[in-house]
Amino acid sequence: MADPRLRAKLATGKFFVVPGIQDMITAVVANQVGFDIVYGTGYWLTASALGLPDAGLATFTQMLERMATLARSSKAAVIADADTGYGGLLNVHHTVKGYEAAGIAAIQLEDQEFPKKCGHTPFKRVIPANEMADKIKVAVEVRQDMLVIARTDARQSEGLDGVLRRLDAYARAGADILFPEALTSAEEMAKVCATFDQPVMANMANGGLTPILKGKELADIGFAFAIYPSLTSLVAAAAMEKALTRLRDDLDGAPSDIPLMDFNDFCRMIGFEEIWAFERKWSK
Repeated sequence: MADPRLRAKLATGKFFVVPGIQDMITAVVANQVGFDIVYGTGYWLTASALGLPDAGLATFTQMLERMATLARSSKAAVIADADTGYGGLLNVHHTVKGYEAAGIAAIQLEDQEFPKKCGHTPFKRVIPANEMADKIKVAVEVRQDMLVIARTDARQSEGLDGVLRRLDAYARAGADILFPEALTSAEEMAKVCATFDQPVMANMANGGLTPILKGKELADIGFAFAIYPSLTSLVAAAAMEKALTRLRDDLDGAPSDIPLMDFNDFCRMIGFEEIWAFERKWSK
């Protein structure tokens, strides 16, 4: 059974925020902070696990393993990026079953051609809307409790009218949540939210095509929730680059101006206390 917390939060009608998770350290930090919904981001999980760009290079098997590990590591309900469903309708059927068996609360499918591209990079191409609608119908038919998110990447090739037409088709196909990717203004966001009764999600991708708005602004526009897929990754990458540059140039492995989590606190966060308790019990 899919984690019910996402469905329950949507039912309240109150806007909420969802951090992107790129690795299992981020997952346990999010546990520590107390998020109850997290986002398994395809871009950043691919980058962290494989060192590759989000260009359809990770396979279904690789991403399923990564998402399953996230679902086990996280105390939160997981929204999982599943790209295009990794192929045609039969692939979508297989992907939905696999993600739900892994404990995913909601699966995100997009209407790009396979192999896909990151939604905020050039050279994206979308499949015909009726083909994507069929993917949504397959996903809705095979899922048990998991929510289905329909994303369109049509803004750059078909304009806002294309986004609206496609989301309408995906809503009629049974999508639970609508995801207009890479909108370029608050006005476009408001138009999409006002058009549909289904929950609409926002993608606050730092450095992407969509303006980053405060949560209250997004709530006032009408979004149900927002994901922040790149926030933790870009923060971590900047800190690592600064620390490694200092180590290279100054031979300084403990720079005073770069915050470090206490090592013992990290050990407790990652679960070492259980290991130590086991050792105390069974050591002879």
